[in-house]
Amino acid sequence: MIGKSKPMQSLYSLMDKIKTADSTVMVQGENGTGKELIARSIHYNSHRKDKPFVIQNCSAFNDNLLESELFGHVKGSFTGAFRDKKGLFEMADKGTFFLDEIGDTSPQMQVKLLRVLQEGTFMPVGATEGRKVDVRIIAATNRNLKEMVEQGSFREDLYYRLNVINIRVPPLRERKEDIPFLVDFFLAKICETTGGAKRAITKRALEKLYDYAWPGNVRELQNEMERLVVLSGDETKLMAELLSPKVLESGDKNKIQGARLQGKLKDALEDLEREMIREGLRRTGWNKSKLAKELGISRAGLIMKVEKYGLDKRKIAR
Repeated sequence: MIGKSKPMQSLYSLMDKIKTADSTVMVQGENGTGKELIARSIHYNSHRKDKPFVIQNCSAFNDNLLESELFGHVKGSFTGAFRDKKGLFEMADKGTFFLDEIGDTSPQMQVKLLRVLQEGTFMPVGATEGRKVDVRIIAATNRNLKEMVEQGSFREDLYYRLNVINIRVPPLRERKEDIPFLVDFFLAKICETTGGAKRAITKRALEKLYDYAWPGNVRELQNEMERLVVLSGDETKLMAELLSPKVLESGDKNKIQGARLQGKLKDALEDLEREMIREGLRRTGWNKSKLAKELGISRAGLIMKVEKYGLDKRKIAR
């Protein structure tokens, strides 16, 4: 995990406290925040670290297939069951089982999972006797399980069994000061994989990354860096102009949305005009003819406005 921000420091502190415990953990966070990395870190810093770490996404199968995956089945229990199959719970014995997207499980599956947590036993499909298992469960979800409990779509008893220790993974927008560290990490990783030269992004590109909200979180940032490296070719300096349109345009949208709503209309319009021209000059590399065409004014008119607002090329870095 990468990050030095206050939210991440709090997360590291909590994880350090629970590393010697054997309690069930609930990891909650948006898609792309790194919930699986959290689960791995907990396992490999626990006394179970030399035992299996098993993962299952609960949204990947329907109930019948998921039951067979989790608990296994005996030969002849259903059409196509030609031999006994060991389930993931049995494979995870003495280790850690990471149940991702636990909020997507059906009420029927929730009952079966509750039995494992309460009694430490599970029943393979078609079996007549339960089997013992010693496993630590870490569950994860991007949903609000407490709200689901209130709505009746998630069992309250299972919720409290899972939610012994709750870990909230902060979204990237709440820890933007970690972006430079994440960028350096991803660029180094990409270059190591591809065997290319060391890359770095420009100051303006970094500013654009700060401006964007990152709804896809760390995973989206990783994809953006990979895209940037591919599009930059042999260039070692990664320019802002190569960022995806959604990232490039977000800063401009934020500035327009954050425009002042008080004072004289004339002053507010001038502020907006100055900002549009400043950003346009930077974006086009001071190509006044191109920018004038974009703005729908003459080149001479643009030059007059540049002088009016005191826009200096030396102060507007690409």
